Amino acid sequence: MDERVTFNEEFIKEKRRQEMRHQVLTFSMLIIFTLISFGMVMSDLNAMFVRMIIILFAVVQVAFQLYYFMHMSEKGHGMPSLLFYGGCFAGFLTVLGLVVLTWW
Repeated sequence: MDERVTFNEEFIKEKRRQEMRHQVLTFSMLIIFTLISFGMVMSDLNAMFVRMIIILFAVVQVAFQLYYFMHMSEKGHGMPSLLFYGGCFAGFLTVLGLVVLTWW
């Protein structure tokens, strides 16, 4: 019985250690993306290129924050994920509809 508890505790500790490693790595990447974005804005690069890269970085940062900081990648988060992505889709359709109505 003691071996089983010890193995289970070791497994939980290792899993927490890996999760913390992912959290720190993801946070570091978010900081690096932010610094790169600031550097690009301060440089004399093409404005359209800078905008596209910043939008790309923003999408990547949102994905990282959802999957690692909000734990959307873990098991048991199927329904919250579905509701969240459904809300994002509805918001996208709303913005798209307003843009189409404004331009036409």
